Amino acid sequence: MSMTMTQKILSRKADRQQVSEGELIEAKLDLIVGNDITTPVAIHEFNKLAVEVLFDKSKIAIVPDHFTPNKDIDSAEQCKLIREFARKHEIDNYFEIGEMGIEHGLIPEKGLVAPGDAVIGADSHTCTYGALGAFSTGIGSTDMAAAMASGKCWFKVPGAIRVNLTGKPAPWVSGKDVILHLIGEIGVDGALYKSLEFAGSGIDHLSMDDRFCIANMAIEAGAKNGIFPVDQITLEYVDSHSTKTYEQYTADKDAPYELSLDIKMDDLSPTISLPHLPSNTKRIEDVEDIKIDQVVIGSCTNGRIEDLRTAARILKGQKVCKGIRVLIIPVTQKVYLDALREGLLEIFIEAGAVVSTPTCGPCLGGHMGVLARGERAVATTNRNFVGRMGHPESEVYLASPAVAAASALTGMITDPRNIYKENS
Repeated sequence: MSMTMTQKILSRKADRQQVSEGELIEAKLDLIVGNDITTPVAIHEFNKLAVEVLFDKSKIAIVPDHFTPNKDIDSAEQCKLIREFARKHEIDNYFEIGEMGIEHGLIPEKGLVAPGDAVIGADSHTCTYGALGAFSTGIGSTDMAAAMASGKCWFKVPGAIRVNLTGKPAPWVSGKDVILHLIGEIGVDGALYKSLEFAGSGIDHLSMDDRFCIANMAIEAGAKNGIFPVDQITLEYVDSHSTKTYEQYTADKDAPYELSLDIKMDDLSPTISLPHLPSNTKRIEDVEDIKIDQVVIGSCTNGRIEDLRTAARILKGQKVCKGIRVLIIPVTQKVYLDALREGLLEIFIEAGAVVSTPTCGPCLGGHMGVLARGERAVATTNRNFVGRMGHPESEVYLASPAVAAASALTGMITDPRNIYKENS
């Protein structure tokens, strides 16, 4: 029987020759990920189980990133709880301030995920790792607790949608525009409990940073996971970050896709997602006169080095519009240091932006950028639900780093193609 790429990985992890859509299977896990919001609940549930030790401490990674650096006493207590748990169980892959990052940027950077892996995380954007040809998906904290004890998780095998990417994106069009376009086409439930499997010659024109961004937002279309084929770009990244052994899987030519979608990337424009759903998208040329108060460039979606370089190209030698708050958040300490060495941080600060330590902070309205009533933000984050970044009467417009940086200079949503001037 033919299988999709995701189904092949799950069949392997379930010690089965084949699986089919809708089957319930128990699969072995290669990595379990938690953060400072979800892990405390998982710890409480783990402590109720009749087990004393983790199934494999090397296959658990915990990254406090949402409310860190701790914003208040409650967040400090949560981090204390997971810190003590990590010490008790000798979890090596525990990354806190000084060596931490936003989890979905840090985990690949540390080489903890490789092609063919099965990964769960108590965070919905765990699907990011599909960029590496792994099956990765978000789960609840109780599932995380059971997995830490057993090393396994139950799944219903998902069906799949094939997304065929062709063409080469034009300047100032990135992976963020590709995924926003897709979500706008199919809606926030268009891939509900399906695997979004990306294919096509256009993938050759997408960097790893683009792929991480696209896979990260698969969940915003309702998908169980997003996954890319393993190619030379993937292997170069994996071989430079990881020493893990891995297996490569490819979908069968007659794999049972429920739907096949075509995206001609050379036809795409910078794309904006208007409030209050990621699917409420428009080409930027169709967006007019939307004034803003804040710009956020960062998050697990768009805080990588390519994102910062793009923003710096636009902001270099320019000044942020008076009255606009601009927050730039590198996704990891390494990206922060790389940006420092490349002179990007100097460009940002001279332009009038602020640079933060890695944190999810403003993405979920946690801290360091919370919006007040009536305020609008352009953000390179992944969600723009009501109240996502603060007051229920605030608004979030999702965009690429290029659009966010251009908008910072004008004080309104702006097409980077209209303002960029090559800096000599």
